[in-house]
Amino acid sequence: MNSQFSRDAIRKTCQLAPIVPVLVVHDVAHARPLAQALVDGGLPALEVTLRTPAALEVIAEMAAVPGAVVGAGTVLTAEDIRAVQAAGAQFAVSPGATDALLTACETVQMPLLPGAASASEAMVLLERGYDVLKLFPAEAAGGVTMLKSLGGPLPQVSFCPTGGVNPTNAPDYLKLDNVICAGGSWVAPQDAMEAGDWKRIEKLACDASGIGS
Repeated sequence: MNSQFSRDAIRKTCQLAPIVPVLVVHDVAHARPLAQALVDGGLPALEVTLRTPAALEVIAEMAAVPGAVVGAGTVLTAEDIRAVQAAGAQFAVSPGATDALLTACETVQMPLLPGAASASEAMVLLERGYDVLKLFPAEAAGGVTMLKSLGGPLPQVSFCPTGGVNPTNAPDYLKLDNVICAGGSWVAPQDAMEAGDWKRIEKLACDASGIGS
């Protein structure tokens, strides 16, 4: 794998906006209007989790929305990587990392945001060339305090905390030097999707895009 390509690509994606929406989409019909609302609100990097049967179709639909940079979340296996790449995902996000998953991403040059929840996990990933990591589950792993502690010995690692991040604590995360962005699901509430209230989602995205500025 061209490791420089992967590092640059995932860092560039994480720098697009302060918040990466973590999306659980059950209805393919919601994919395009949801992506459009988030992009219009200033959040172009979208993580579609593989937690619903519709996820791969949703990725394909969202990938057709101008300005959307669509990734797949909850990617666990080499089979997942092949499937999401075929669907049009431009990056992948995992709650952790295994040799098989890393090798699969490296083989097909899929930019990966791998999860870590300890200094040891971060060091193993850094040794392999990954310097932008997902801290997951962020709040349960120690949150802002954990990230401050990791910043001293591992200043070269940037994190995207995800898991328990919300509009109240997101500013505290984003002011840290080693936080590049944060992942959150609050910008796309299920009730708003079901109601087709895309303007509400666009407003939530607009508010989130201004966090930390």
